[in-house]
Amino acid sequence: VLHHALSLYSIILSLVSGQGQYYILMVLFTESTTPFVNLRWYLDIAGQKNSKLYVFNGVALFFGWLVARVFLFIFFFYHMFSHFDQVKKVFSLGFYSLLTVPPVLALMNFFWFWKIAKGLVKTLSKARHRQ
Repeated sequence: VLHHALSLYSIILSLVSGQGQYYILMVLFTESTTPFVNLRWYLDIAGQKNSKLYVFNGVALFFGWLVARVFLFIFFFYHMFSHFDQVKKVFSLGFYSLLTVPPVLALMNFFWFWKIAKGLVKTLSKARHRQ
């Protein structure tokens, strides 16, 4: 719920102000991992945690999350701080939002990446023992 509220707030702020669309686009790209999250949930509910599709989806979720949510946020912060002279020209609310909202979202993404990595290790070790 928090990440949806922060994202909606940021999108509306960007649309109303006409500023920060580049950063909004980067953060929206993180949602490209959602199909893998949803498929994992459906396979779990369907009792398919032992299927090859569940394992392949878990690997895809791990690498997708790594690229779209971890590496992308690292690039986001690198870009923002290497262009900080331009970022400072954003109106006050937008500027302070750029300094607070992305770090909160990044912390949430890193937390979930840790859980995904632990889950992948557990799933792969179970798959190995079944063979």
